[in-house]
Formats: sequence, structure tokens, C-alpha cells
Amino acid sequence: MSSLTPEIMERRGRAQEWFESLQRRIFAALEQLEDEAPPELYPGAPGRTEYKPWTRETGVGGGTGGFLRGRLIEKAGIHTSAATAKFSPEMAAQMPGADKDPSYVSASISLIIHPLNPWVPTVHMNTRFLSTAESWFGGGADLTPMLDVQRSQDADDTKLFHAAMQAACDPYDPEWYPKYKAWCDEYFYLPHRQEMRGIGGIFYDRHNSGDFEKDFAFTRAVGEAFLEVYPKIVRGQMMKPWGEAERREQMVRRGRYVEFNLLYDRGTMFGLKAGGNIETILSSMPPMVAWP
Repeated sequence: MSSLTPEIMERRGRAQEWFESLQRRIFAALEQLEDEAPPELYPGAPGRTEYKPWTRETGVGGGTGGFLRGRLIEKAGIHTSAATAKFSPEMAAQMPGADKDPSYVSASISLIIHPLNPWVPTVHMNTRFLSTAESWFGGGADLTPMLDVQRSQDADDTKLFHAAMQAACDPYDPEWYPKYKAWCDEYFYLPHRQEMRGIGGIFYDRHNSGDFEKDFAFTRAVGEAFLEVYPKIVRGQMMKPWGEAERREQMVRRGRYVEFNLLYDRGTMFGLKAGGNIETILSSMPPMVAWP
């Protein structure tokens, strides 16, 4: 008997609809920022979103890859996906509830934004719903300032971002923010360099409190918090001029992003092993990068 009941399929449909609506709203906010960017700092036409639907090669489903390359946002990828498929034996052994029935459904949104201005931090966010015989949510958001002078826990952007993530957590359980903040610090760590990728945020996985509506509302709150706080951070930094030294420092710091995503990131590995879209999975790579 399949674990993919009508109730689970309905829940996946609701999650998919939410993630797709959030994708459109975040792109609208980025396009507004592109319009606001002063031409003396950001010459050229404002960037606009390009959507690329795709279909899975295995199982049923697909998604929409969304891309924006502009004058303020050098590269942004915001992607949604939904699937009805079966895990490989290797992956089924790692997934709760998949040991007897490898069938699963999923829905997700994942984004990465690489601004042109080194003063504007790079940001990553993803949330997802996955169900086998067990169901859970996962995701989070983390901020990566590119310049060392901004990478303090006392920096204004750090405080603003963490306050937004805490505000998303606290109405549901005041213990979630410190727990998921610590998990983010542990997860986005580069062992070979003995340093964090950025200044953190929150990270959670296999989140199931036993109350689907509560957990879904929490996941929506993370998306709403991101949509509110990141444009504020961009507007607070986008007017600062930069030079060759700042741009070089930015590109070196982007190298840490490449190292983490290719060596350690579970989402990248899951997407590649589960038959995801290669273009969207690897769109997290910065457009320009350097190593010392």
C-alpha cells in the first residue's frame, strides 16, 4: 500500500502553490530594486525575470527555474520544483519512512542572490516539503556579507537579518530560533578553512512537530521574513560606491561559496542524485569568482 495518501497529495499541492507564489513575489521585489538602482552606479537597463519550466527525467513532476541578471543583481536564481517519484535504494536508506516504500512527494523553493555591489550581501534561502511514510519540512535562510568589515555579529545587517529570522520562529516556539541558529552555524561551516561561510541565519531539516498546519505556517513565515528583510538590507547598502579592491575581495569570498556548495551542501547532492534540473541546481554558483 502506497504511503502517498490523498491527504499527503493535498498537502504537497498546498506547499507547491505557496512556493510558486513566493517565487513570483520575490522576483517582483528584485525587479523593483533594479528599477531603483541609480544609473550613475548601475548603468544599463534594469534586469527582468526569465522563467524556464522544466520536466523531470525520472518520476513525475518538474518545476520552474527563474533567473534574473541585472545591473544591481548580478545573478539571481529562484527555483521551484515538485515531484512524485521513488528514491534509489541508496537514498531510501537515508530517508525516514522510505525503508519499506521508496515512493515520495516533494515541493520546494530555493534561491541564491549574488549582487554586483560588494557592499550588498549575498543571500541564500530555501524551504521544502517532503513526504514518504513520514512527512517533514526543511529549509532556512543565511546571509553572506562579502567584505570582512561587515562580517561581525555586531554588524547592522547581521542584527537585522537574525532579528527577522527570530521573528519568524518565536510565534511558533521560542526554542526554535536558538536551536536552528546553532544548526545553521554548524551546517554552513567550511571545515577545510575552519571558518563559517557567512554570518548565519537559521537552518532546519526533518522538522515535524506533529502539527502540519503549525509547521506549514512556520515555513511560510520564514519566506515572508526573507521577503521583508532582504530588500531592506539591499536598500541600506546599494548606494555605497566600490572600487577594484572591494570587487576583488568579493570575488575571493565568492570562492568560499563555490567550495561549500560543491563539497558539503546536502541540497546540491540531493538534487543531483534525485534527478533534478542541473541548470537550476548549479545556478547557486557565482557569475564571477576568484581564488588568491
